Amino acid sequence: MTVQHWTDEMLDELASSVTEIKDSVDGLRLTAQALLQVAAQNQNRMDHFDEEIELVRQRQAESDQRFNILLEEVRYLIRGNQGS
Repeated sequence: MTVQHWTDEMLDELASSVTEIKDSVDGLRLTAQALLQVAAQNQNRMDHFDEEIELVRQRQAESDQRFNILLEEVRYLIRGNQGS
């Protein structure tokens, strides 16, 4: 096995590269946190949107039901007038 002696210059280069890697990891950590925050905000928006869509569907179902009742009443009145 070969033994390598580290010079001051080699140690300085190693320390510099470790610092660069640490800075890169810190940057990635910040980016990941920001992305997670954006994803959470988007999920909240989607949840709110889903709730709104459900309310619209409920209102539409109620409107459809009222329309069908009115339609049946009109048909009943028409049948009554045709029999007279």
